Amino acid sequence: MTVPVVAAFSWMATALAFLIGSSLLITGTLPNRVWNLNPRARVVFSAHAKPFGALLLVVALVAAATAIGLLRGRRWAWLLALATFTVNGLGDLVTLLVVRDWLRGGSGVLIAAGFLFFLQRPRVRAYFAPPA
Repeated sequence: MTVPVVAAFSWMATALAFLIGSSLLITGTLPNRVWNLNPRARVVFSAHAKPFGALLLVVALVAAATAIGLLRGRRWAWLLALATFTVNGLGDLVTLLVVRDWLRGGSGVLIAAGFLFFLQRPRVRAYFAPPA
């Protein structure tokens, strides 16, 4: 059950990265309404909209590839998922300690830690073990 859940989150990350990346690259479109959810982020991202938009489209491609690879039992996708949740958790830890956003940072650290825990379970590791 762990692998489909992580793959679903990868698909959600794909959609969000694509939506936000495209809204940075193509202004005046429907996806721009997403910025109403986090106006402070819009200020930061708008300063360098084109590079951030392009980077987010790459993130969308990587997240989609990860989701497909996870569902196909590819070890590289499992390693990429581990790396993604590690980086995400570290970013949330910085948010927690530096910005002192206890809700966003704390919940992000807990969620990332949960995913890392479940991805390390013996059955999940065995699913992605290289063929003998």
